[in-house]
Amino acid sequence: MTIGVHAPILAIAVPLLGAFALPVFAKVHRSLRDLWAIAVGAFTCAMVITVAVQTFTSGIQVYTLGAAAPTDTIASGGFPIRIMLVVDGMSAFMGLISALVGLASLVYAFHFLKEEQGKTLAMTLFFLLWAGMLGMEYTGDMFNFFVFLEVTSIAACSLVGYRTWESRPAEAAFKTMALYTVGGLLVLLAIGILYGEYGALNIAYLSSKITGSQLDKIALGLLLGGLLMKVGAVPAHMWAPDAYGEAPAQAAIMLVANTQASLYGLWRVLFTLFGGALSAPAVGWLVTSLGVLTLLVAVLMAVVQTDLGRLIAYGAVSQIGYMLLGVGVGLTVLPSRPDWGLVAMKGGIFHMVNDAATIGLLFLAAGVVKRAVGTRDLRALGGLGHDLKWTSGFFFLGALALAGIPPLNGFASKFLIYESSFRLSPILTAIAVLGSILLLAVFARAFQGAFLGPRLREAKPASPSMLVAMGVLAAVILAMGLVPGFFVEHMVTPAAEALWRGRDLYLAAVLGG
Repeated sequence: MTIGVHAPILAIAVPLLGAFALPVFAKVHRSLRDLWAIAVGAFTCAMVITVAVQTFTSGIQVYTLGAAAPTDTIASGGFPIRIMLVVDGMSAFMGLISALVGLASLVYAFHFLKEEQGKTLAMTLFFLLWAGMLGMEYTGDMFNFFVFLEVTSIAACSLVGYRTWESRPAEAAFKTMALYTVGGLLVLLAIGILYGEYGALNIAYLSSKITGSQLDKIALGLLLGGLLMKVGAVPAHMWAPDAYGEAPAQAAIMLVANTQASLYGLWRVLFTLFGGALSAPAVGWLVTSLGVLTLLVAVLMAVVQTDLGRLIAYGAVSQIGYMLLGVGVGLTVLPSRPDWGLVAMKGGIFHMVNDAATIGLLFLAAGVVKRAVGTRDLRALGGLGHDLKWTSGFFFLGALALAGIPPLNGFASKFLIYESSFRLSPILTAIAVLGSILLLAVFARAFQGAFLGPRLREAKPASPSMLVAMGVLAAVILAMGLVPGFFVEHMVTPAAEALWRGRDLYLAAVLGG
């Protein structure tokens, strides 16, 4: 039996093992720790890519823990009796995002993190967070989704606040922990209601039984509230700028990917778990409205920021609004399924990977700035482009992509969102375009303040590994902007179709029939 058969579980188990074994290797020798981290990271990426290739070429992958085949898990009446991992186009797409961000974060961390400032701890938490994200994206039952959700919450809060010698990270971690705890409790309560009502936790089985009863609606409301909190949508967004802004650069980009894993959970709940019971557009309008509100509030808050990290953090929150807008438009028209509804879905989903690469690049560039001169205060910066030429170029590229300037990747996904949201309401498109214009102005000011003008102080250049990590994300930005059709056809479309009309295929793959 080839290793590819077990790729879904290995993608989760290997980084989990890597997290617990890494401190042991660090006790032996730091070089052994680094070699272990490289091996675990490379193997995890290989397994994620294997899962994606199998899914995009052969259809939904069902992996059953403790059974030789998926059909061994089905008792009489179509009841699943074992734990499953279920990977469809959307799950595979999210796995690739997690792998991309995880790879960039790991490469960047080798020379960015300092030994005396908890490098081993930070790398351990990184692998724990990575395993939790992939578990959320691949799991086929709600309870294990909650377990992995909590794993990511613990790891993420720890990555934000482990630098106890500083006051602001601890404060940001506490705020993040508070919101994560409330969100997690809401999700757990919803799962309890569904289990009490149907006596099962498997997503496919629950989806086949949910009819839209009053208890179902309560569970849906709790799941929406809990997941939107962790996504960082307005009005529960207050933790995100603090967490993103105070976390080390290599951790900040993982937090962005973790937010998107929670966003994936929201899509899975709305389109798969409750896809058979949602017939009215009310939930779609709710998601769309929260998306517009999130992007507008975040952009306006970015205007007044003087700290480069917090400015990027608000930019990251604004991009969550574009994703909610795109997929929300598709959800609003899901009962009638017009072609432009699927275009909206593609735009929102495509923007997830574009945001991961773009925001990731900006955070890594900000990390170089902080390491080079010891501050991210735009009022104390200037002329860094003289010493940080590559970093300034990467930041400029990321800023243009974030604002949606053609021919970069941000324009490709935002154009799909603009085009389709206009069909639902021109007001939505007008607000989305306004947000992009304001973002361009904000990041132009930030670039001018940090990198242009006379040299104010000497800056320590970025290490090769840090430049490589930024280069990988920059290459993704350019590739997806110059040839977006290839990525939309081979990655985005299967992911969007898995949500748009793939519920029946998902149920059939798990339950048979």
